Amino acid sequence: MAVEIVVPSLGESVSEATVATWLKKQGQAVAADEVVLELETDKATLEIPAPAGGVLSEILVQEGEDVEVGAILGRIEESAEAAVAPVAWEPKPAESAASKPAAEVAAPAGAPAATASAPPGLDPAAVPRSGPGGTVTLEDLQSFFARASQDAVERSGPAVRKLIADHGLDPAEIAASGRDGRITKEDVLSFLSKGSAALAPAPAAASPAVRSAGPAPAPAGERREERVRMSRLRRTIAARLKEAQNTAAILTTFNEVDMSVVIELRKRYRELFEQKHGVRLGFMSFFVKAVVGALKEMPQVNASIEGDEIVYKYYYDIGIAVSTDAGLKVPVIRDAGRKSFAQLEREIADLAARARDGSLTLEEMEGGTFSITNAGVFGSLLSTPILNPPQSAILGLHKIEERPIVIDGEIAVRPMMYLAMSYDHRMIDGRESVTFLVRVKELIENPDRLMLEV
Repeated sequence: MAVEIVVPSLGESVSEATVATWLKKQGQAVAADEVVLELETDKATLEIPAPAGGVLSEILVQEGEDVEVGAILGRIEESAEAAVAPVAWEPKPAESAASKPAAEVAAPAGAPAATASAPPGLDPAAVPRSGPGGTVTLEDLQSFFARASQDAVERSGPAVRKLIADHGLDPAEIAASGRDGRITKEDVLSFLSKGSAALAPAPAAASPAVRSAGPAPAPAGERREERVRMSRLRRTIAARLKEAQNTAAILTTFNEVDMSVVIELRKRYRELFEQKHGVRLGFMSFFVKAVVGALKEMPQVNASIEGDEIVYKYYYDIGIAVSTDAGLKVPVIRDAGRKSFAQLEREIADLAARARDGSLTLEEMEGGTFSITNAGVFGSLLSTPILNPPQSAILGLHKIEERPIVIDGEIAVRPMMYLAMSYDHRMIDGRESVTFLVRVKELIENPDRLMLEV
């Protein structure tokens, strides 16, 4: 009996998605609850499991096509044999080398050695058996692993495939750590860092056979272009940013903050904090605490406009902007004002990691009353962040840089950071915006006030 793969509910206010990647090909066996494809929505990438075990008999929607909730993506022909997930590879004790034909033991000169284990989730029954009496030869294993490596690449994201192609890498040589044997971006970067010497260009006298593979250089004078379809997430980001510009009266106010005390405090207690709480003490938790303190004093900065009404919010859900390969994502820390430094650091680290690996849920990116973005991690000295609608303000952090400043009539060198706050001038006046940013500055320069809430 055929079972349909259907687009599930995608979350509040999300009605469409794009088929990002089919992880199984038509005709392949699938197990019940095994992930068969990924959908990309406006906010996140969702994994769609198989509703039953069997064979993927039909793929009705191709990669890159848009679908609505309830649409049929494909069909699985049920079978009892495929109802259980493929077992891990467990090699049986090998026969002695003396009892095997030479073709099954000796590898050709320069050929890679056969490995004793297969990538996770592969079915040993799929290994071809071309040797005498249906035995597995070295060539059978090499062919099997080559196909498995290619499948791992196809199941990986477009950023991984581009990275592999750009560097001319052999996927079979890259250890895959992702789910279902997928190669992740970190796997490729780790491989490149470990093999940088081997990938370096060979001397001119070296044989072409030992030169590292790589993309062929473009002919002199070639004007190369590439046209790539925008992802759904990138299209949504573009639309929302333009909507923010068209709707809100965006202004930005600036200040600078002396980070000396926070840096010293962090340096003094960093090891003790990590030992006790199991998470590193960063700068972001200080800024979240300072923002919440300032929002309590300036409630209009935490408000939003809905129609002809202003909605004041007396809870503090702080969005933290995270840059990912897929685009900018803003997971939200709920009730940030009720959380300790350790709780904030732990949640920030968890949300950022899951934003980058695509495992955030839609609920974790919805809502938010105020956002913080840190362009300083990329070396930015100053910027004007854009609003995250329907929020009315956003704080931009920047690079910490030692600069000379005047303190009590004397020139001193201090680690300084520029702060930028963009706000919707329709409801926040200049006085409120400047007062808010000055309050954040005061709390960062005097973090003991954060503890005492004064």
